[in-house]
Amino acid sequence: MANTSELAPFCDRARCEARDIFDTQRFPNLTVTPRGHVLATWGATELVARRSVDGGANWEAEVPIGPGLQAGGTLVDESTGDLLAFAHPEHPPNDGRERFADRTMYRSTDGGRGWHAEEMTCYADERGHVPALHYAEHGITLQFGGHAGRLLRPARVYGKADGYNTAVYSDDHGRSWHASAPFPLFGTGEGAIAERSDGTLYYSSRKHYFTDGETRRPERPYALSHDGGRTWSDWAYHRGLPDGPRYRGAERRAACWNGHFGMAGGLTRLPVTGRDVFVYSNVDQPEHTRHRMCLWASFDGGASWPVKRLIDEDAAAYSSLTAGRPGTPSEGWIYLLFERWQDRPGAIGNDSIGRLVRCNLTWLLQGEPTGDGEVPSH
Repeated sequence: MANTSELAPFCDRARCEARDIFDTQRFPNLTVTPRGHVLATWGATELVARRSVDGGANWEAEVPIGPGLQAGGTLVDESTGDLLAFAHPEHPPNDGRERFADRTMYRSTDGGRGWHAEEMTCYADERGHVPALHYAEHGITLQFGGHAGRLLRPARVYGKADGYNTAVYSDDHGRSWHASAPFPLFGTGEGAIAERSDGTLYYSSRKHYFTDGETRRPERPYALSHDGGRTWSDWAYHRGLPDGPRYRGAERRAACWNGHFGMAGGLTRLPVTGRDVFVYSNVDQPEHTRHRMCLWASFDGGASWPVKRLIDEDAAAYSSLTAGRPGTPSEGWIYLLFERWQDRPGAIGNDSIGRLVRCNLTWLLQGEPTGDGEVPSH
């Protein structure tokens, strides 16, 4: 039975606010601590964090986490309250090399005020590769079923046609990480994972490479896991849900060989007992430039996405999403952090603005229907 008291704060009068909280660099991740403090991490050379303890109205000064490029997957260990952030020493190469194993894990035991580097053991997957961590949406602590308490975050093995998304999971609070089986569609990377209330895991993936003869699809691919993230199956493309800019022709975006294919997007689940309300973020642009950041809502755990709302018309790229916690200052808010450029339609560099948007479900539902399913009447 759905807990309507948990859903009600997200359905208050329509609200949406935006402000810039980072300048220069790029690569966003968002989480909310058990106390309801919103934590934003960011960085292309130096990983930094900012906190809001009042639900996003005000933001504390930047706190250094450590050197490195944001590897994504920032997560809250729900069992201990610790925060984990991950960094690579540099951007992984685009030359088809599959291994990129160097990484650093940072831990905070005080809600994001201070961070220290910590050893982590990462095991190879069934194909013999130690997955890279860059770039991914935030990680999660599993809440349901026999694997509750497991830490899980998206990861990838670099390559072109033979590269693939995967996940890494830890059952010892981040000291060691095991790799899942590959995402069932190759040429993928930069994923996002959410958990349904029955324990099924939903993996939303960027498709970054198409082989010769493969149909170049603009829709977002996804797969499911029924064993706590160890294997992935039942993959498909979502009807109508874009994987970044929809252009899939031969023309390249700037000098990037995969630039006209998919793009990293945000994904989160609203913390409502018994109800699988997901929110997804990406750009919705018919050409191959990165413009028009939007939000989509699903009310059946990602099976359909019946409504979307435009956030920003201007140039925008990678994004991250999280949701507020009941009984805290963050309650009722959906949080989006994305890379934004003003008057920069060209290639993307490491000098974006980090724009933070907070809105509620009422505001999102005032968007436009997509034709993919129906919004529940209740």
